[in-house]
Amino acid sequence: MSDPGASAPPPESVVARLRPHARALFFPTVALLADIGAVSYFAGSLPEQWMNLLVLAAGALLALLLFAVPVLRWLSQNNTITTRRVVVRSGILVRSRQELLHSRGYDVTVRQTGLQLLFRSGDVLINTGLEHPVVLRDLPDAQLVQSALHDLMEASFNPIAARRQHDRRHSDATDEQDFG
Repeated sequence: MSDPGASAPPPESVVARLRPHARALFFPTVALLADIGAVSYFAGSLPEQWMNLLVLAAGALLALLLFAVPVLRWLSQNNTITTRRVVVRSGILVRSRQELLHSRGYDVTVRQTGLQLLFRSGDVLINTGLEHPVVLRDLPDAQLVQSALHDLMEASFNPIAARRQHDRRHSDATDEQDFG
């Protein structure tokens, strides 16, 4: 049984749901408009019916490849930041999900290219101490995401983990004194 006077931890709530910057949909939209224009111009103007059907089929295939697939790929990338963790989901046919707890502690870095600086977006790199950092690609307002992650990490400071680190440091210092 738990202590009735002890307060329960606050429930986990969503802070932000993020996708890559919508700028990624610019070229697929231009390709769709060009495809619609070309199909509208050529459909019905060719001498044979099979040629007109071929133009419609080619236009539909181009619309699928140049617009629908990139939009589905963009929609499939989802980053959720909650009060306890960061959840990174991606994939169309094969979904992958990765979770990072704020209480574990990590380093947050923002990397921006020239175009990303112009649109105030950027890549947020979360280094957890593992071999490769987790990268949240091309997030809008990346600086705000970085500061929010820092605040959430500080707010979820785990006193038990801090106590273990303190005990470990204290025992390491004691061992050094014994050998020194």
